Amino acid sequence: MLGDAKLESEDIVDLEKLRLDLVCTVQVGGSQSGALHYAHLNLGEAEQKGYIEEQARSIHDLDLDFAALIAALEKEAGRQKVIQKAEGQLRALVVGVYRDRRLSQWRLAEIVELANTAGVHVLDTIIQMKRKVDPRFVVGKGKLEEVELRCLNEEVEFIIFDHDLMPAQARAIAAATDLKVIDRTQLILDIFAQRAQSADGKLQVELAQLKYNLPRLTDLDAGLSRLTGGIGGRGPGETKLEINRRRARDRISRLEKEIDKLSKGRGMRRSRRQESEIPIISIIGYTNAGKSTLLNMLTQSKVFAEDKLFATLDPTSRRLRFPLEREAIITDTVGFIRDLPPDLLRAFRATLEELEGADLLLHVLDISDPMVKQKQETVDALLEELQLSRIPQLIVYNKSDLVDPDLIKLTRQSTDTFCVSALQKTGLRELVKGVGHYLWPEEEPIYLPGETAADEDLAADPSEPISA
Repeated sequence: MLGDAKLESEDIVDLEKLRLDLVCTVQVGGSQSGALHYAHLNLGEAEQKGYIEEQARSIHDLDLDFAALIAALEKEAGRQKVIQKAEGQLRALVVGVYRDRRLSQWRLAEIVELANTAGVHVLDTIIQMKRKVDPRFVVGKGKLEEVELRCLNEEVEFIIFDHDLMPAQARAIAAATDLKVIDRTQLILDIFAQRAQSADGKLQVELAQLKYNLPRLTDLDAGLSRLTGGIGGRGPGETKLEINRRRARDRISRLEKEIDKLSKGRGMRRSRRQESEIPIISIIGYTNAGKSTLLNMLTQSKVFAEDKLFATLDPTSRRLRFPLEREAIITDTVGFIRDLPPDLLRAFRATLEELEGADLLLHVLDISDPMVKQKQETVDALLEELQLSRIPQLIVYNKSDLVDPDLIKLTRQSTDTFCVSALQKTGLRELVKGVGHYLWPEEEPIYLPGETAADEDLAADPSEPISA
């Protein structure tokens, strides 16, 4: 090649992507005529670079047994183990573009946990620190080539972006990499589809999926649109794409009407509960904070609970009995998460309306989570968006058995804050007393069976079950 014989990035991309044995450039002309650079595949340790680059001042100075090198590469490739894919699991690479390095670790860990919840095996993560995402590929073009090569080497089936991709971005990335591309919203919707059990939940998930997918159908020139049959509709008629779009819009309209009916039914049930003057308590919080486990321990129920994101979607109500013949209705709701897709919020409005009639919110937080403050702010912001911030809250720090006792002492200084371990059944008695004192402030202090006013330890027997 004319000028400098140094290998270009395109040469290295071809080497790894096409799995060539070796690429070489030779300089023609100039003071270093005959100089050459070459690179060959590196089939050694997985954490090393995928190629080894060498150079020589002249072809005549090159001391390389090409046949022996190729034979060694072939032998090493034959010795390497075939990548085993876990049965029933998809393989993916997670990609994210962030501004703040500290927050990037939280966001990256969360998207990986979402992928694991969806049944995806994340082989690796790639991040890029940038002020603004690339308008076409999200990451820079060079970084996208790195992503593509990593996917090729690891036999990855698709890429998960920790962003909400525009339809054009998703198509551009898929066209450039020849891989399936999934964004954060699509991943959450997939989890919701797996978790939805009730007819209500399935309808709401289907509506959110249809609204998400509708603008992502390949665009066509509006001038090509045709009406099916009739005057002005003769000729090729509707294209398959346009038929699919129309059917999707019709289905969305029907689902919205059905969900409106569900909403009215829920409203009537809420009205009856309010007429009975029984207080309503709603458990809210970031996903996987332990809301369902807390409900189970307070009411001795068996609501499904698992250490995964969005383990439960459908709201569950139970009666919580207090001493002095008092009782309340306590409801577990769907968990919140940062950047919750707007279509998902709208689709689940029938479920979230359960919060509107609540007299008290129990905001459950995972005290062992290093990002607990950020997650609390996320939930508060969503409550503000849903116009529910007016409802009083009690903060419940869950999983207190996983942190230092000194941190618990500092947290307990507020009268509206409680530290519990729902799994270990500690702190529940104190929480019930706090809820009872808030709901019936005019009553005498509420003591659980077996307690007296002289008892100083509020959690004298924390393992004692609280009757429902």
